[in-house]
Amino acid sequence: MSITIKTDEEVALMKEAGKIVAKTHELLESMVKPGISTFDLDKAAKEYILSCKAIPSFKDYNGYPANICASINEEVVHGIPSKKRILHEGDIISIDIGAYYKGFHGDAARTHGVGEISSEARQLIDVTKQSFFEGLKVIKEGNHLHQISSAIQKYVEENGYSVVRDLVGHGIGRELHEEPQVPNYKIIGRGPKLLKNMVIAVEPMINSGRYEVRWLGDNWTVVTMDGSLSAHYENTILITEDGYELLTI
Repeated sequence: MSITIKTDEEVALMKEAGKIVAKTHELLESMVKPGISTFDLDKAAKEYILSCKAIPSFKDYNGYPANICASINEEVVHGIPSKKRILHEGDIISIDIGAYYKGFHGDAARTHGVGEISSEARQLIDVTKQSFFEGLKVIKEGNHLHQISSAIQKYVEENGYSVVRDLVGHGIGRELHEEPQVPNYKIIGRGPKLLKNMVIAVEPMINSGRYEVRWLGDNWTVVTMDGSLSAHYENTILITEDGYELLTI
């Protein structure tokens, strides 16, 4: 599949999808507290997205059984919501949300602390989020995709953390995952040139320990190999003539 350049009409629909994702994140952030289950978060997200005349992007995507991904502590991504998964004081939870609106997807992820969390966990969350914004600093039409990747990795490793290699960001539009892949670490080559009306999802997944991960028996949940904490931050980004626009904030 080649990289798609969106029309202005398609961009307008993607902005609406992004707003729905952003509002859903605001709702779930207000609900994250000790004692709530990830099932409750999933149910609330589904109800809100449907109320916006959109559809949760993740439900049944390649067989995924839930509406959001809710990944706790050492879970990197794709944690499946469950009534049995109760949040406890001191946990961190990464929530990934997608919404499909009038033919187009929006996608974003956030990591939150549950109640009072350790300073180490807070620093991991903060560095992960800031690494995303470090990547934004090199986004402008004519620059190359892997400049984003290098900027993220440089900031993360300067702060003593590691970048997951087995999972990357992606293009997004009519499909949830489109070309190009967007690594969060430096690789050989400059990657494709950034062009106006390209839309990409940049999503650093950062571990407090080593970068290696493994999949659990459910074939979805990805966890750190060494049991260390992991955080995730993502937005859908429109490339513009003079830089970028975040569609999910």
